[in-house]
Formats: sequence, structure tokens, C-alpha cells
Amino acid sequence: MSLSRRSILRISAAAPATALLGRAPAARAATTLKISHQFPGGTIDQGDFRDRLCRKFGEQVSKATGGELEFQVYPGSSLMKTNAQFSALRKGALDLTLYPLAYAGGEVKEVNIGLMPALVTSYEQAARWKTAPVGQQLAKILADKGVIVVSWIWQSGGAVSRAAPLIGPDDAKGVKIRGGSREMDMMFKEAGAAILTLPSNELYAAMQTGAADAATTSSTSLISFRLEEVSKHLTSGRGRFYWFMLEPLMISKSIFDGLTKPQQDAIMAAGAEMERFGTEAAMADDKQVEETYRRAGAQVHELPEAELAKWRVLAERSAWKDYAERSEACAELLKQAQAVA
Repeated sequence: MSLSRRSILRISAAAPATALLGRAPAARAATTLKISHQFPGGTIDQGDFRDRLCRKFGEQVSKATGGELEFQVYPGSSLMKTNAQFSALRKGALDLTLYPLAYAGGEVKEVNIGLMPALVTSYEQAARWKTAPVGQQLAKILADKGVIVVSWIWQSGGAVSRAAPLIGPDDAKGVKIRGGSREMDMMFKEAGAAILTLPSNELYAAMQTGAADAATTSSTSLISFRLEEVSKHLTSGRGRFYWFMLEPLMISKSIFDGLTKPQQDAIMAAGAEMERFGTEAAMADDKQVEETYRRAGAQVHELPEAELAKWRVLAERSAWKDYAERSEACAELLKQAQAVA
């Protein structure tokens, strides 16, 4: 369990008295922090890269702090349900999570920009957010809500379907589809689709039973959740796509504030280093997903530039417009994001 702030303060207060007695202070007990996520578990070397990232991050921080901080990873929403994780993080009931940020849009509407259709279309563009005004402002909004972004992780996605391929907007008419965010759903609804809302770890059952005809999610989830077993078509996100999700590793601000400055520095340094690993692994999965689906007998399609342009038109007049009208902060974030080339 994590040490409470009261416990940490009690240890700190006791240190001077120990020194006055001329004895060496007792070694600080290790603090174990819990990292929760919804994705399949594995090992530090094998499995879903998001689980591996959490384990690599924990190992690096533990080493940097001389074992003062240790980490326990809870994959597959085994610690708590997927949709409960962000709220628990804000309250300090959860230490860390690697979480699809747009899932938290019901609590903090501004974060839906983390999965805004056709706004981010490449990893190079996504990487610029962290230091650009849009990233700085988004980080401030989250900090004000009790959450610190530790590692900026972006993923491209793809579209899978049970019957006909989902490539351009015309293909979405009458299709029951899972988009992955409020804004993504709005774009698909504008195209004439029927909307299904559920986390990615519930997609297999929905596709298997026919509750969903099609779905968009990250390439990694398309592999990890074995959707090739229930899909006949894949539209690959490699190269270009309208689905790019910000899925950061985050820590509760109340937990973070209770740590020592060296411990905080170790966490942020490891988080920054994990960003390169995350990007390389996500890009590798964008290629691997095509091979996985071909082996399963599915047809693999690319998204032509002309069809991406059509999706963007739909996104601008539906999701972008709605988001900008929700608040001044949303309008400013969208403007700042559009300025990132």
C-alpha cells in the first residue's frame, strides 16, 4: 500500500530527534505505488507495449530511487473498472494509470481533445503537443483537476468491420460502430452510422455477437484484444489516419505532492524516457496489425488521402464545432491544436 501523506510527515518529523540521539536514522521503508490499466498483462519484455511501458517505468524509477519507490502493475482493469480509474486518480484513491484520456471527458470535457477525429494525423505532429501551448494548457487543466501527466503516449488506430470494409464516410451509413470518444462518435453519426459506446476491452464480445458491426481503436488494441478473430476487414492506420489517441501515463497529484523532490524528479525523468519507447512500439504495432489480420484471413485496406480529407470535413462541422462551443477553454485548446503543424 502507498504511504499516506500523514505517515510520510511523521517519518520526516522523527528524523531530527533520531539524529540528536547520535544514532543513524533507520532506512526509509519502500513505498509501493499501484499502476492500473485496462490492457492485457504480460512481462517487461513480452506482451502489450502499454503494460510493458508501465513495468519498465516502475523498474527505472525504483532503481533511480534506490528502492525507495516500488511499483505494482494491475493489468486488465483487475484493480478497478476501466471507467473508474480517472476519478480514483483525481481523489488519490489510485496512484497511477495509463489511460485513454478521452474516456475522462464526462468529468473534464476539455480532455476530449485527446481523441479528436482528424485533428492529429501523424506521430510527428502528436509529439509536438507536449511542449506546444496546447500541451502546456492541457497539462495545467489536468493538474488543476488533481492529475499529473508523467508520460505523453500517442497511438494511431485502425478500423475493423465484420462485413464490408470501413474506409470512407459513405461506408459508415447504417453501420453500428464504436468510435472511442464522444467526438469520434459525433463524426461517425454525421456520416450516418449508429453509435455504440464501450471501452476497447469489451469490443471482442460486441463484435462477436453482432452488437457492433465495426470499431475503431488503436493498432495495439486491435492486436491485444484479438479482434482479427471477429473481423473480415481492417483499414490500417499506418501512414495516415483520422484516429490518434493520447493515452498518457498519469499520477495522482496528491500522491505526487507527498513524495520527496528526488522521487518526483525520478518519476518525471522516467516518464519522459518512456515516450520514445511508447512511440516506437506504437509504430511497430501499426505494421504488425496488418500482418496479424492478413494471417487471420482478413482483407487489409489503406486510407487514401482523399478519403481522409472527407472524414476531416465531417469532423470539422460536427465534432470540432461542438467541442469549441462547449467552453472558452475548449475553443482555445482546439485553436492551439490546429496551430501544431
